[in-house]
Amino acid sequence: MKFPTRPVTLGLLALAFSALVFSRAQAGGGHYYPPVADPVVKEECGSCHLAFPASMLPASSWKRMMGELDNHFGDNAAVDPAVAKKITAYLVANAGDAAGQRYSAKLLRGVDPATAPQRITALPKWVREHREVPDWEWRHKDVRSKANCTACHADAELGYYED
Repeated sequence: MKFPTRPVTLGLLALAFSALVFSRAQAGGGHYYPPVADPVVKEECGSCHLAFPASMLPASSWKRMMGELDNHFGDNAAVDPAVAKKITAYLVANAGDAAGQRYSAKLLRGVDPATAPQRITALPKWVREHREVPDWEWRHKDVRSKANCTACHADAELGYYED
């Protein structure tokens, strides 16, 4: 029996590694949302909570949210107007209903952008995906909020929300 030469072996290893990486990217399917790439958005939004991927909400939700930062879910998250403008531009350009957002279609299916919620946790698909999580788990000291994605989704910061 003749074994493959070293270049062939290395090529097969590279191919196998590529397949593994590609399958990881595809594994989440409708559970992958590109993480925030802008450093200003990442710092400002991520200073209090996970900087949620812009593709998880439609542009209209982000615009409303950014226009109400003085009452951001009960907190004052106001920032300098120039910073708010930059963050808004990023969120709107990368929103789930922006052109080319391939992973957002399932999450936003059936959501009217004009009346879309500002909370990702209020989206119908999110509610369906989490309906079996008992109330006591949301109150657990390591979770404390439905918005604390990283408590259950270890790779949320990388954009993967698969269980």
